[in-house]
Order: sequence, then C-alpha cells, then structure tokens
Amino acid sequence: MSTFYEFGLSNALIKAVSSMGFEEATSIQELAIPIALKGKDIIGQAQTGTGKTAAFGIPIIEKCDPHQGVIQGLVITPTRELAIQVAEELNSLGHYSKIRALPIYGGQNIERQIKALKNKPQIIVATPGRLMDHMRRKLIRLQHLTTVILDEADEMLNMGFREDIETILSDVPDKRQTMLFSATMPQPIQDLAHRFMQEPEFIRIKAKEITVSSTEQYCYKVHEKEKFDALCRLLDLHSPEAAIVFARTKRRVDELSDALIKRGYFAEAIHGDLTQPQRDSAMHKFKNGSTEILVATDVAARGLDIGSVTHVYNFDIPQDPDSYVHRIGRTGRLGKPGIAATLASSREMSHIELIERSIKRNIIRKPVPTISETVEEQQRLTAGKLFQVIETDEHLPYKGTALKLLEDSQAANLLAAALKLLTKEPDQTPVHLTDADLWTTKKNKPGKNRKKQGHHRKPGKSAKKNNYIQDGSKKKYNSV
Repeated sequence: MSTFYEFGLSNALIKAVSSMGFEEATSIQELAIPIALKGKDIIGQAQTGTGKTAAFGIPIIEKCDPHQGVIQGLVITPTRELAIQVAEELNSLGHYSKIRALPIYGGQNIERQIKALKNKPQIIVATPGRLMDHMRRKLIRLQHLTTVILDEADEMLNMGFREDIETILSDVPDKRQTMLFSATMPQPIQDLAHRFMQEPEFIRIKAKEITVSSTEQYCYKVHEKEKFDALCRLLDLHSPEAAIVFARTKRRVDELSDALIKRGYFAEAIHGDLTQPQRDSAMHKFKNGSTEILVATDVAARGLDIGSVTHVYNFDIPQDPDSYVHRIGRTGRLGKPGIAATLASSREMSHIELIERSIKRNIIRKPVPTISETVEEQQRLTAGKLFQVIETDEHLPYKGTALKLLEDSQAANLLAAALKLLTKEPDQTPVHLTDADLWTTKKNKPGKNRKKQGHHRKPGKSAKKNNYIQDGSKKKYNSV
C-alpha cells in the first residue's frame, strides 16, 4: 500500500487527508490517483466502501483553482444520499485548499440551492434530474468544466438515468477529464464509455478484494412465515451496533420497521416514498446511534456510505448476485469485520447457490438460533456490561446499598435478580407481515432506455485505445 505522501500532493491536501485520518491508500486509490493526476480518463470497477470517493476526490481537488469562481468539477450520483455524502467528503478534502463542493439534488428547496450557487462553488455534486433542471434554468453553467465524474454509473443506468447522463455529457466541454466508477461493467456502461471517454485507463479491483473478504456471510434456511422471528433472534444474538435490514418492497420496509419497533428495537425505515426531511431524519438518527437498525429497499440504500455498519440482514433474498454484493458491501468496510446474514426459504436456496457461484465463495449455512441460545447470549452481554461498570468504578456510589442487601439475601440471588432486570429477553409480541411475492428464477433485466422521438445528439469521440489495469499490472484492453 502507498502512502498519500508518495502521490506528490500539495501540502494543503496532505494536511486534509491527514486530518481525516487517512494513512495508507486503498487499492482503488493507489491505482487511480496517479493516473487521474496526469489528467487521463479512467474507468474504475470498484464497490462502494473501497475508498473510491477519495480516489477521484483527491485529483479533482488538486486540479481545481480556488481563485476561479466558476464550476470546474462535476460529480454525478444516482441518489440524494450519495450526493450529500460525496459533497461532505470533498469539502473535507478541499478544506485547506479552499475548494468548495455543493450538493444539488431533488427534494430540497430549489431556491435554497440557487442561493448556495451564488457562493460560486468549484465543484457540483448532483443527481441527474435536478442538475438538468438547473442547466435548463441557466443557473448552472458548465463551459469551464475540466473534470466530470460518474459515480456508481451502473446504478444510474439501472434507475433509468442513461438518457439524462447522455444529455449532460453532450453539453459539457469536449476537452475535459472523465472518470467513471461502477461496481459492475454491463454493456450499456461500456457503450457509454466508448462514446464519451478518451482512451480511458481501466482499473479493476477484484470482487474478493472489495467487501466480500472482510465480511462473514451466513445463510439461515427458514420458512417464510417464520422469517421475522428468526430475524429477531439473530438481532438478539448478534446485538449489532448498527445494522441494515434489506426488504424487497416499500410496503415490506414499512411493515418490517413497524414490527421491529413493536418488538422493542430502535428501527427506522428508508425508501423512495419518504420525503427528504424524513429521509434526512432517519439517516441522522442512524448515524448518531439513536437508531440501531435501518430497514431499507435496495434503491433507497444505494449511495448510503456509512462506515459504522456492523451487520447486514437480507430479510428478503436479493434479486441477483450483483444486488447481493451491493448489499453486503454496506458492512466490512475498508477491511473492518462485518457480518451478512441472509434468510432464505427452501425454494430460495437455488438462488443462494447462484450467488455463491458468482462471488466464488461459500455462504456458510447455519441453523436459526433457539430462544434459549439468544437468552444465554443476552445474559452474557449483560454480565460483560456489569464488569465494565466495575472496571470504571461507576458502581462505587451503590456499594453501600449492595452491602445492606447482602445482609438479607444471598449474593447469587441478588446477582441473578440484577441480571434478570438488565437482560433483554425475547419479545413475542404478535406482528403481521404481508406474504412476500413468490420468488421467480428469472433475473430482472434493466429497463430499456428509450430515446425521445426526434431528439438526436452528436456522438462523442470514440475511445480508440484502452488500458486494462488489475492489481497494478497493465494489459491491452481492446474494448471497454
């Protein structure tokens, strides 16, 4: 691993990187940053959680001129959450360089964004729809743009943004640096790169290097109607500090979060039907630890970049291997340990096998823990908390009362009573969840991208040459 000092960065950027706690570059940073600093186009295949924001953020900050009050960098993201998070990281990286990034996204008052644009940020981080809205209003002008980043490009195409992206890229200067980052590399991504990029270098971080290797993966075979009780037992057994529970539909997310709250868990729901203030509130509670469980759909969770997630639970099985990798990529970030648990019915086991073949790794089968096992684990955790209190001397003000109690009762009985009061026991409150739709073996295909009738665009220059980089080695790569 390289250190950031080896990249020849400015003192201001080195200071920012150091203050953010970065020490060594991740694989994607080590490969991408030197190439990006040379001004070359890049296609980076890497998962969320590999440090790719800094991989493109550091070069774009280094390239921007703080004395120019024009937009010099543009980052396009699929979701509001990702736009906010990327802008926050870019502002941290650009703090000492006096480079400012502004997030632009739907759901926020446009007048507020117009006011913020008057402060002349050097970088815009935007979702496609709201960016095009500002472009049509002539509020965002991109004629001085030098760098364009497409972050999580596969997700943007899956969400139907291909035509928007093509429109935006057709309106930016031809002389620019373009960097595209994507977890997967389907044909539409290759077509987009071929059309709008110039001799891009291709960088790939192998799947086993992404998030899978640092995440323990388990599968629990359970009847559909018993899934919720199984989930509750796993939550009691694992006692996660921060967990994401994935469900298939918005309705399912709402029902699951309500059911978890009814059982005494601190849970919040996040999906596309929530207003932006509701989403912001849920994310704030999750990040500050007042909520321990976030229940989300795949679409809503795209772009969530929360390094503290310790557990991921697939309440509903992912629709395809790529979705599985995206989901479990929310934990086990940057080499930290994580746990991913999937609940699967008998008919869904064939899909677990499909995922295993795709990621080239076995997902360990485990039985659903029994109630007695979860109670035993909760008691163990409570005992551990008691010892922590003793080690910090927080028990001393209560010692006099304890000695008086010992005059009337045996120590073992008193301790057992304390454990009883402090231990979280399984909650059997009845809940109702709508039956899940029957799983189909047909893999979902991305929606067709339709061009508007009568609307033609001048194609960009073709990528005539591409370089393929994997684990630091270059090979000839004939097509993107």
